[in-house]
Order: sequence, then structure tokens, then C-alpha cells
Amino acid sequence: MITVRIVCVAGLIASLGGCATQPKEPGSGRAGTERCKMTDEAEIRGLFERWNHSLQTGDPHKVVENYAPRSILLATQANPPLITVAEKEEYFHHFLENRPSGTIDFRMIQIGCNSAFDAGLYTFEFAATQKQVKARFTYTYRWDGKQWLITSHHSSVLPNP
Repeated sequence: MITVRIVCVAGLIASLGGCATQPKEPGSGRAGTERCKMTDEAEIRGLFERWNHSLQTGDPHKVVENYAPRSILLATQANPPLITVAEKEEYFHHFLENRPSGTIDFRMIQIGCNSAFDAGLYTFEFAATQKQVKARFTYTYRWDGKQWLITSHHSSVLPNP
């Protein structure tokens, strides 16, 4: 029994140690640690504002520029996961027709090394239809060395408005 506990504790320590080790710098050819982009919650909150502002342009291409090349969009009004740039642009082409604007109602942000998580509740107002939709959201972001990009975005209408 003691041996099993020791093995379990050793395994836990080894796995946690792996979490602390960062990958080597891409393309450097040497072992090292990844440099973490210093950020704070205000900067991560601003990423939603950047995305929301891109909606106001009415240009699907500008909206999709917020997404990493390897990203997934699980959209409120689309059944299949949207993976490619073309799929996302097609979705936003239709979504933007109603002139949406989002407002965050509640959120929780967590920040890691070159990654961030923003999840909560938001409300969309559609100027073209005067409708309002309350939904849940999750955005994950990754720092690519130049800017924060969305790596996953999930949005779903609240089950009980």
C-alpha cells in the first residue's frame, strides 16, 4: 500500500514538473524556455473589444483576422465546427447581415504563459432586426509572438432566456 502511494505521488510530481517546463523557442535549435508575453486582465478584456469592433466593420475577413490559422469556431448559429478561414468567413458573412454588437454581462479570465481564457455570458443586439440574444461564450487566445489570436471560440444561446 505504501509503495502504491509513493508511486502515485512520484507520478504526480513528475507530471507537475512537466507542466513547469516550457518548450524550446521555435526555430532556435536549442533547448530553452518559451518567453511568456506579460499581460493582464485589461489586455485580455480588450481582445473581445477588438473582435467586437471588427464585427462593426461588416467585413467577415476583418473578423476572421482575429483567429489563429489553426483555430476552431463553434458558433451559435452553425452546426458543424468551423475550422477553415473560408468556413469562418462564410459564417460571418451571414452573421454580420443583422449588424450585431456584443456586450459582456459576466466573465472570468485566466492567464497562462502565452495563452489566455475568457469565458462568461454576453448579449448581442442586432441593429437590423432589433432583436437581442443572450448567450454563453468561451474564447481561448494564444500569443503568436506579435499579437493575441483566438484559438477557440464557442458561443451558445442560453437555454432559458
